[in-house]
Amino acid sequence: MAESLTDGRIAALKRLEAVLGVAFPSYELLHQALIHKSYANERGLSGYHNERLEFLGDAVLGLVISEHIYRCFPAAPEGELARLRSVVVSEPSLAEKARELKLGDYLLVSRGEAQAGGRNLDSLLSDALEAVIGAMYLTLDYETCREFILRMLGDAVQSIWQSRNFVDPKSALQEKVQQYGTDVPVYLVCDERGPDHDKTFHVIVQWQGRILGEGQGKTKKDAEQAAARSALKFLAEDDAGR
Repeated sequence: MAESLTDGRIAALKRLEAVLGVAFPSYELLHQALIHKSYANERGLSGYHNERLEFLGDAVLGLVISEHIYRCFPAAPEGELARLRSVVVSEPSLAEKARELKLGDYLLVSRGEAQAGGRNLDSLLSDALEAVIGAMYLTLDYETCREFILRMLGDAVQSIWQSRNFVDPKSALQEKVQQYGTDVPVYLVCDERGPDHDKTFHVIVQWQGRILGEGQGKTKKDAEQAAARSALKFLAEDDAGR
């Protein structure tokens, strides 16, 4: 069951279209890409949300980035390419880009989700961005998606490659703190949100009683990796300030 587009919603999607730098011939799928399941359930819009578009967009995104890094780094072994791609298309990376595009302003969520700050959750924002890519692919074509994705993430690919930040963050953090002592980082789940089939975990990482970073993810492992990545960034800034 689809939801009719109001004049106000069309005007909002036109503003988003300008931000994306992509002209959509119609807005139905772009609109659906920005409907969270909680909103659909609240409005009785059975099945009319962004999860299927997210599934498709994830595949398109993965292909574009895979081809790009394959061509950019011809001497890199498969394992390095896989780890680099994983960081580039990770939830925190996509959520950061979604915030730059202000996707949260256009995301439709339930009243409860909105009150809980859902429009700013990494998981919802990254999912919405992938869904927008899926809508772009179906409404336009692969080449348009490719240009959009590389315009959005191309610089990040080079930056991550040069910084070597695609090395497993938990391993990198453990190596980093071992420069200062034998204590190991401790990861603690401080919050869990959502139903069992769609949880979001919030994890903090401590070292010697000091919180170094925090992160979110759909699994505890992903949240721990995000927290470790946050801690590495904090320690790098701390070192630079000394």
